[in-house]
Amino acid sequence: MAKSYIQRGELWHEVLTRLWLVALTTAVIVLLLPQGDSIHYDYTINQPWIHDPLIARYETPLYKTDEVLKAERDSMLATFEPYYNFSPVVREKALKKFTEKYADGIPTLPRSYVIHLSRLIRQAYDRGIIDTDMGGKASKDSTLTIRLVNVKTATSVYVNEFLTPVTAYEWISNDPLIQAHHNVLQQCNINEFLEPNILYDEQRSNMERDDIISSIPVASGMILAGEKIIDRGEVVDSKADAAIKAYIRSQEQRTTSRTEILTTYGGQTLYVFIVMLLFTLYLLLYRRDYFDNRRSYAMLYILITLMPILVSFVIQHRFFTVYVLPICMVPMFVRVFMDSRTAFLTHVAIVMLAALAVQRQFDFIVIEVTGGLIAIYTLRELSRRSQIFTAAFTVSAVQCLVYLSLQLIQVKNLQEFDTHTMYHFLGSAVLLLLAYPLMFVVEKVFGFVSAVTLFELSDTNKALLRRLSEVAPGTFQHSITVGNLAAEIASKIGAKSLLVRVGALYHDIGKMRHPVFFTENQVGINPHKRISETESAQVVISHVTEGLRMAEKENLPTQILDFIRTHHGAGMARYFYVQYKNNHPDEDIDEELFTYPGPNPFTTEQAILMMADTVEAASRSLSEYTEESIASLVNKLIDSQVQQGFFHECPITFRDIQVAKDVLIERLKAIYHTRIAYPELKTQRRTEGATKEEKGKKGKE
Repeated sequence: MAKSYIQRGELWHEVLTRLWLVALTTAVIVLLLPQGDSIHYDYTINQPWIHDPLIARYETPLYKTDEVLKAERDSMLATFEPYYNFSPVVREKALKKFTEKYADGIPTLPRSYVIHLSRLIRQAYDRGIIDTDMGGKASKDSTLTIRLVNVKTATSVYVNEFLTPVTAYEWISNDPLIQAHHNVLQQCNINEFLEPNILYDEQRSNMERDDIISSIPVASGMILAGEKIIDRGEVVDSKADAAIKAYIRSQEQRTTSRTEILTTYGGQTLYVFIVMLLFTLYLLLYRRDYFDNRRSYAMLYILITLMPILVSFVIQHRFFTVYVLPICMVPMFVRVFMDSRTAFLTHVAIVMLAALAVQRQFDFIVIEVTGGLIAIYTLRELSRRSQIFTAAFTVSAVQCLVYLSLQLIQVKNLQEFDTHTMYHFLGSAVLLLLAYPLMFVVEKVFGFVSAVTLFELSDTNKALLRRLSEVAPGTFQHSITVGNLAAEIASKIGAKSLLVRVGALYHDIGKMRHPVFFTENQVGINPHKRISETESAQVVISHVTEGLRMAEKENLPTQILDFIRTHHGAGMARYFYVQYKNNHPDEDIDEELFTYPGPNPFTTEQAILMMADTVEAASRSLSEYTEESIASLVNKLIDSQVQQGFFHECPITFRDIQVAKDVLIERLKAIYHTRIAYPELKTQRRTEGATKEEKGKKGKE
């Protein structure tokens, strides 16, 4: 009972140590989720409404569309009369300028001409001179009017009643008295004294224009609270389109109250916290190796946080529909780098969190969960690039079928069926193809190793393995044999066979530093005879540290380095230790000189490699290869490893160890061609001779 309480206490202590991560994830997701009543619907004019019935939650003005408002504004402004002012100052300045210039008269002409010309200029100004642009418009439209302000009154006047500087000059030139001396008067440049005195009043005109525009009502009616705007299956005509847009616009402009904000944030925070806490408890209870590994839980929590944020971003900015997003890419990554169960639960957590941002939550959850399952099924073992292509389009096809089934359940007739969304799943399939290059990024960022990378590393033509086969051919053959043995064991007990095979290929690369000091590479000469036992032990032990140095130089993944570190664990170079102890019986021995640096295996695959490596190496020393001798050797070596505690830190079971023993015994029997003794078949002649001899004996009797 006391032990149970202690275990529970430790469990909750570990949960509390991860609560900061759960809280951080919750805060980030909630802050970036869409807030308020913002909605978005995908629909097409003159096509059926594919969503649930849209019911107004509160009174909403039925706003006119921008096109209708523009048409009404254009219609009102077509009759708008801009304001102009009559300016006597312009006339007086022009007449004064003319009088001063010709105070002495016009050369060769009587003074009466100056008086007559001055009178004509005054009469032109009295008629009114307007700017040329407005005069040009009046020539095209004889009904064009303006509001002429004279002191305190404003009167509508046709623009064609006024002169322009050009027409005023022509009017003066056509006077009979002026025409008589036209050439002389032409030199006077009458245009110099003709300027518009009907001036545009910008301020008053703008005020009047704004009043006209503001008087146009932006709403054509009112949508009452509880009123149905459009039902599922109804065709979206122009009137329904205007009502939908008006309702969406009203919601976007509506100010959310403080109480609504607090309740929304509170509910979202509680929901996200519960989902993340349950996911964390799963890791703690069932996948403790991921829970304790920073790389693993960092990748999981980052992906779980990133995908709902991406969904929220797409929903808020309305780039495209949410079904285009390759959400099923996440379970692909988790399945390749971890396991199927964790991949599924990670995907479920993402879908549950992302559902907060979408409208049709049931459809979204069903479609995405199904797609995630298919993604996991189709990537059980990623070994070829074509599998990504197959997985992507299989996921898309199944999601289309699920969406089709939901449509058939929900629609009333085939005319209401939505085919537009089908193309979104095809777009998602194309984006899922990016999983292959992105997988490399995830692999490097979080320090994982994929099956594709392992296949690349298993190529014996790689420089490091090729050099091993040239420098230490015996070690190379030993590594291949160990890899085959370990891979078969892993397949039998459900471990990662490809990983352990690659680990076996590289576990002894450190022997390239001193290859002749290892028996598999010796040809009649044993250099250990020329050095002491401690020196021999140090040379043998150093192949672990040398292997790590070579592996790091070649940038091999951390998982492969771990095989090099752990394939001897914290064991001893026992041959040299026993030999030294026999030669120095009275001396205190420093066991550290004969001990490998370790650590002991901490994964099932590393434990498998240790067993296969030890048994394969020791099997070469057997004097005879029989079923009994091989079984005795395997049981003795592995039982010794168990007794020394080499497997205490890894999740291997006694059943797994027994399976490993059975595989090793059977494989070694096949390697060394052990077979039972068959009875000899007697020849026909010997059989006949024996028969005659027996008959003779009977005759004598």
